[in-house]
Amino acid sequence: MAPADVAAGSAPGPALLLFYGGTFDPIHNGHLAIARHARDELAVPVRLMPAADPPHRPPPGADAAQRTRMLELAIAGEPGLQVDTRELQRAARQPGVPSWSVDTLREIRAETGAAQPLALLMGADSLLGLPTWHEWEHLLDLAHIVVADRPGSVLETAMPAVLERRLQGAWADAPACLRERAAGRVWRLRQPLQAESATAVRRLIASGGDWQQLLPAAVAGYVAAHGLYGCGATT
Repeated sequence: MAPADVAAGSAPGPALLLFYGGTFDPIHNGHLAIARHARDELAVPVRLMPAADPPHRPPPGADAAQRTRMLELAIAGEPGLQVDTRELQRAARQPGVPSWSVDTLREIRAETGAAQPLALLMGADSLLGLPTWHEWEHLLDLAHIVVADRPGSVLETAMPAVLERRLQGAWADAPACLRERAAGRVWRLRQPLQAESATAVRRLIASGGDWQQLLPAAVAGYVAAHGLYGCGATT
């Protein structure tokens, strides 16, 4: 199915709303690979949702406006990829209130109703870290999870026991299962992802390494123009 068909909502069955949350600090080619593959595999648009300052990790290296602008530059001209700034808007309305994913899903669920299929897209590392998230046990009550593997995935060998118990019986056999109910299933998105991480990209930028090819060209230009992540710094 072509991306244009996905953007037009041509897939049969109830429409799945798919949200890809993250700090995107900065958005890199690995993020885009996940978003594109999820869009094409599930035949739905992907809403990339930049986080406010997450309570479970250090503050971002770029501010909210800069991270949002980089997202906009990265997906310009990409059918079926959208930017959703609801978490940043909520942070502006409620300064100092932590940005919890479970609250975001509750907000979306309140808007869409109890029957609307929702899904949260995340990488395998994020899935393995779910037990550290606020009220993580309730995420599957509110949405499905679509998990994208990295090369050499360790989902089978490194999953915490408490998470394994929570996900028992939740794994979906096919992506169509995500349209059959509003929440509660986990679909494993298998693909050859790029192995870079935002942390590694920031380190390369700060050290003056060869980082430009890891970002969309427009994002690399923005980073250089604004001196983000130590770009252009002298020692």
